[in-house]
Amino acid sequence: MPDVDDNFFARADEHINLSNKQIADKGIGEVSASMMYGVARFNAWVSACGWYNGQEMAEAKEKTLEYFVEQYKKMLLENLEDYIDNFDSYMKTHSRTNV
Repeated sequence: MPDVDDNFFARADEHINLSNKQIADKGIGEVSASMMYGVARFNAWVSACGWYNGQEMAEAKEKTLEYFVEQYKKMLLENLEDYIDNFDSYMKTHSRTNV
């Protein structure tokens, strides 16, 4: 995981809390898909902010894709391992409709 500032986890929790609220109206799969799309859209914008034109962005597309996929993979693996290690505790205190 990249270096994190003091509010890193608080910001992440805000996104998770919004998704948990949305689960009341839609299933967890639909909410998860929407959240992933939003993250992908936001990160495409973040990437675009680093370039002067579309050509530069296109030339860096594969490297950018590798970076974001690798970061997501690391974060997902860390969280999967945390849930595996703490499954009984997490799933007992949280319903299956909330993270």
